[in-house]
This record gives sequence, structure tokens and C-alpha cells, in this order.
Amino acid sequence: MSDLTRMELSEARDLLTRKSLSAKELTEAHIAAVEAARPLNAFVTETPEKALAMAEASDARRAKGEVGLLDGLPLAIKDLFCTEGVQTTASSHILEGFVPTYEATVTANLWREGAVLLGKTNMDEFAMGSSNMTSHFGGVENPWHRAGSNQKLVPGGSSGGSAAAVAARCALAATGTDTGGSIRQPAAFAGVVGLKPTYGRCSRWGVVAFASSLDQPGPMTRSVRDAALMLRAMASYDPKDSTSVDRGVPDYEAALTGEVKGLRIGVPKEYRVEGMPPEIDRLWQQGMDWLTAAGAELREVSLPHTKYALPTYYIIAPAEASSNLARYDGVRYGLREPGDGTLTDLYESTRAAGFGAEVKRRLLIGTYVLSAGYYDAYYNKARQVRSLIARDFTESFNEVDLLLTPTAPSAAFAMGEKMDDPLAMYLNDVFTVPASLAGLPGISLPAGPSDEGLPLGLQLIGRAFDEETLLRAAGVLETAAGFDSLPSFLAA
Repeated sequence: MSDLTRMELSEARDLLTRKSLSAKELTEAHIAAVEAARPLNAFVTETPEKALAMAEASDARRAKGEVGLLDGLPLAIKDLFCTEGVQTTASSHILEGFVPTYEATVTANLWREGAVLLGKTNMDEFAMGSSNMTSHFGGVENPWHRAGSNQKLVPGGSSGGSAAAVAARCALAATGTDTGGSIRQPAAFAGVVGLKPTYGRCSRWGVVAFASSLDQPGPMTRSVRDAALMLRAMASYDPKDSTSVDRGVPDYEAALTGEVKGLRIGVPKEYRVEGMPPEIDRLWQQGMDWLTAAGAELREVSLPHTKYALPTYYIIAPAEASSNLARYDGVRYGLREPGDGTLTDLYESTRAAGFGAEVKRRLLIGTYVLSAGYYDAYYNKARQVRSLIARDFTESFNEVDLLLTPTAPSAAFAMGEKMDDPLAMYLNDVFTVPASLAGLPGISLPAGPSDEGLPLGLQLIGRAFDEETLLRAAGVLETAAGFDSLPSFLAA
């Protein structure tokens, strides 16, 4: 049974293609793994009956020779994607019980390619968090533990349930969304590969909105090859999303040539932040050495406005959230608290009961920076600084092809730690937020263990819509790193 859940997505695809395995057998093994992993709290909703029906349909299609890219492969879907007929909560009390009558474009693409839905994964409420501890349904536990310790650790956030599910071998791959690092940071904490595509590469239609100018769906997998396979299936031009870009979707898997000779890799000097742990610095240097040994050319570059990225992000993202979440008023979706019978009190009572503390904090910040008298001082100023941050990247990419940085400033931390210090929590995104503000693609891959045996990630950032080069270099780094450690908790 465990052999079926410990494969990579591409290995399972090849077995299905050779008819050495049926989609039903593969799905049954993963349904059992999802049940075994319930102590991690990685899923909000399990869909075993739907999964079996989809697997049987896949086997029927394969018998006729009509298969898609992901036919018969069981996946987990972050509970931010609307799935027709399946509860979608964004891990918030205010959306508990909401069952969409429509399908998000990204998940529709996956089902069209034959993928199987195992269930919806837990996450930080409305994707606001870096620990997966702000979910209304409780925190997710990282399947990794420090060497010699049973202390529970966070899987990172906001896509922590997806990261934990892939790492614990419950699902072959999962979807995530990345606003300021919500795919890459949990990927680093859980020892998996997380890819944030270029803004506009994957449709946001049907994805519960947090910050519309930043949100971007992407894959979470166990290998770079699997990330390439998933992205090809997820990406498409979507006229229903005005920010979707009308470009053809390449065969990303074909880009994995294992060759980086002559590629110019930039090392941004501003990412050497004060107080960075020596183990993060050592791994970063190791990544540079691996790429140099493979024939790439390293160059130091400067991104001078990097120090303004976090404050800029924490003005723009809450401002957009305060606008997007205004729709949750007790009338149109999910929870309704009646209050004293007036419409105003219905709104106030519903939002007070429906949103958690972190969401309320960000809505208050966002409403403040958009209020009369402060809009220009905060929001418009942040938009101007965002342009400068994006310009830094554009100028750097005149000199180099990719940037190499750490993914996060630490390994996974303990559940409950930093919860009373929002600023310490926000610093988890210090290396991922700049690329998000610039709309650029970034990938995190596990590259080595921390001194306590936890996975640490390296991040590559690429030019807009150059995911092929990004994946090619990530594949070389993955081979050099040879990271094959397994978490202490495995579902099967």
C-alpha cells in the first residue's frame, strides 16, 4: 500500500500509462492515507466517494485511449478554490457550509486533464498567515519533527495543509495559492517543491480573493518534474479573469534538460539580512556552489528597494483584503448572525462572529490605509514603492537570468510560537514578498537539513513568464542537493 503513496506524480503517471496500475487502486491507497493522516488536520473536507467515482471514470477513459495529462492521479486542493458541489470555506467560520455551484478555472483545468479530487486542504483563514494557525478549523501539524523531539511544528502558511498532505504522502500533489509567499514558505517548511507562477499565468477566477493584485495559484509537489507537470495542467488563458494573460502554455516538463551551463545567476546582496541564522547562510552558499559546479555564472546584484518590500506588502495586501472581504456580510454567503433585527447589526454581528483575529487585524489596517486623508499617504505611496521594487528586478534581469536566495529566514517553528507577535510572523515572508510585489515567478525546493534535521529551502526567482528557465535551473539544484530525507510522520 505504501509503495503507491510514496511515488512522485510523474512516476504514478508512467505506471498508469503502462497499465501497471489502475486509477482505482491508486486512489484507494490515497484515501486510506488521508484517513491515516487525520492527526495532522491537513484536510477540512475529505471526498472519498467523489474520488472513487472520478478514478473509475478515469479507468474507463484509459480503456478507450482517451486520457489527459493527469488522468487518474489523486490530488489535494487548497480550500480557497471553489469546487462545484463540494464545501469551500477558505478555513473561515463565515464561509462554513458554503457549497459553490461553480468550479474555479484552475480546478476545472485539472479535472479536464483527468485528475482525482481527494479533498480540500486546511489553510490560514482567507490565506492570511504564515503558520497555518489562523484556521477556524484548527492548526495543521507539520509531519516533520526536530531530531529527538516530539514537539509539534507548524507547516507554514497559508498553504500549510497542502504542504503537509504532500509531505506526509497523503496526496501525490496539491494546489496552493501564493500572495506573499504562501506556496514557497510552507514548501520550505515541509520539505516539498512549491512554485508560484508569474502573475496572470494561472486564472484566479473561482479562487476566494485575498489581495487581487498579488494572489496567484500554483502547484505543490515532491519534485521539480511534478511541478512542471502540474503547472502545465493548471495554466490557461481565462477570459473570465481580467488579469489572465493570453499566452500559450509551454510543455514545462520538456524544459528540464539538466543543463545550466552559461546561465547567469544573480545573488542579491540585500537578502543578507541582519541576524540570519548561519545554517541559512551556509545553505545559500552551497546553492551557489552547486550552480557554479554545473557551469552557471554567479554575479552579485543589487535590489536597493528590498528593505521596503514588507511594509509595502502589509499596506497593499490588507487594503485589497478590506475591499474583497466586504462581500461577507451575512446576506450572500455562509454564516448569518441576526443581531438586533436591523440590517447594520446583522452585518456587524455576522462579521464579528465570522472572522478570526488575524483577519480582523488586517481588515482594520486595510480600511485605515484606504480611509479619507490616509489613502495618498499610505496606499498610493505603497503603490509607488511597489513600482520601484519591480524596477529593481527589471534592471537586475538585464544582467542575469535568475536570482538565487533562501526561501525563509528559519526552519519550521513550534505551534503557538510567534502567535502573540504579528511582526515576527510577518518576517517569515521577507524573502518571498519582493517577487510577489513584482509579479514574478519563484520556486522553492528542499536543499538541505537544518542543524535540527528539518528541511530548508532555496528559492529561485525568474523573469515574468520564464518558468521554463526557472524549472530547468531548479531541476539542476534538486539533483545536486539530493535531498531524500522523509518526515517522521508518514501516512502510509
